[in-house]
Amino acid sequence: MVTKRSLITKVLIVAGILILVNVLSNRFFMRFDFTEDRLYSLSKATKDIIKNLDEPVTITAYFTEGLPVNYDYIRKDFKSLLVEYHSASRGDVVYTFINPNESDETELEAQQAGIAMVVVDIRERDQMQQKRSYFGAVVTKGNKTDVIPFVQSVGEMEYNLSKSIRKISVNIKPALGLIQGHGEPTMEAMSQAMAELAILYDVQPLFMNDSTAIPSIFKTVVIVAPTDSFPISHLNHLDGFLGNGGRILVAFNRVKADLNRGYGEPLNTGLEGWLERKGINVGENFVIDVNSGRVLIRQQLGNSFLSIPVQLHYFPIITNFADHPITKGLDKIMMQFVSSISFVSFDTSIKYEPIAFTSERANILPAPISIDVRGKQWTENDFIMSKIPVAGLLEGRLGSGEETRMVVICDGDFIINGEGEGAQRLENANVSFFVNAIDWLSDENGLMDLRTKGITSRTIKQLESNKRSMIKIGNSLIPLLVIIYGLIRYQFNRARRKKWMAMDYTN
Repeated sequence: MVTKRSLITKVLIVAGILILVNVLSNRFFMRFDFTEDRLYSLSKATKDIIKNLDEPVTITAYFTEGLPVNYDYIRKDFKSLLVEYHSASRGDVVYTFINPNESDETELEAQQAGIAMVVVDIRERDQMQQKRSYFGAVVTKGNKTDVIPFVQSVGEMEYNLSKSIRKISVNIKPALGLIQGHGEPTMEAMSQAMAELAILYDVQPLFMNDSTAIPSIFKTVVIVAPTDSFPISHLNHLDGFLGNGGRILVAFNRVKADLNRGYGEPLNTGLEGWLERKGINVGENFVIDVNSGRVLIRQQLGNSFLSIPVQLHYFPIITNFADHPITKGLDKIMMQFVSSISFVSFDTSIKYEPIAFTSERANILPAPISIDVRGKQWTENDFIMSKIPVAGLLEGRLGSGEETRMVVICDGDFIINGEGEGAQRLENANVSFFVNAIDWLSDENGLMDLRTKGITSRTIKQLESNKRSMIKIGNSLIPLLVIIYGLIRYQFNRARRKKWMAMDYTN
């Protein structure tokens, strides 16, 4: 029998439990993440960055409110991520959210802070309207500030935040050597890559000489598109650098071509022989691919000239990648006059892995060759090879010393913007591929795993037909079963209340 006193006792107990849960929830934050890539869980790299903060970091998020669901989820996910940062840092990361559209003053504040304005189409009162919107944040630590002008996807959020916090927190960046003196492009000619690398590295030009070894301040050195020969002494310095555990990225051209002359030929710099002694063979050839880019060819029409886009199979678009941190999340890389790569070695202690491949319809043309841009008629028989490797990596004892790493990319021009009026914008994936390779070699901060962090999508169409049918039936039955259960419970409780009301409580 339920008495008034026992009822009050139960209410007090429930209230006490709720108060205790509320207190504990304020002290201990916990959330479960069931996404395959742990998209909503902070990585070890992020935790290492924020646990070493010597003073608080303030994140001011400028996000427009009242947008359609397909935009508003970005704001909600960003806020949830900031909760994770605040909890993991034990309060050293604090954040505020500002709606720039509240007033002209807040919108001007967002614009002056460097937040990008984007126009979003929304429907109001059955009419399509355009609304100025903002999705960005300002990260501040002491007197240092970094801006995330535009947050576009959930997968990039943690990388951008952690990169900004590290950028304004690090006092001494690791040195990265860009080898010069053999006809390599300058740092200014690789503006996109240098801008990305400068966030986490102190990139320095490195001029080699005959007598001096590569300075020990460099953990990683980079060789890009040399056109002149490497002296034996310089190659020996590279061997000594590897022997001491140094890492090397080599992105070089084994062939060169002149489209105006319609001729392609080998390019010898000494690196090809040096790599061959380590088991890497970069072919003296041109790789062609059905999946390829276009170039503008000037053609005369009457008294005028027109630039006409022509597909050039010597410019393969690489879309096949190994499952490796360097290539994770990449969609396509545009290469030009690339060569093939292979590995032959009896040293089982050295690990080789190809990481980038052509399409299923490609081929190899040994140099020298004639290149007919306008008149060549390609056929199916011209593309008889599949997934030709064009980049790879080595791990192990590559010299007479410590274990190390090396990445070889068989095209040196894929990362060059050029200078002056001839500068061109590169595909973002080209830059990511290059920077990812350097991050993997340097292994300084662990942020490279965040650069391409994303969601693995699984639609119902990917399941077998019988499983799809079961899921559809289950989705239909579950709501019905819940309703039936609710009705049964309602009738049961109703009958029990009638029974209690019929009892005599006077005795």
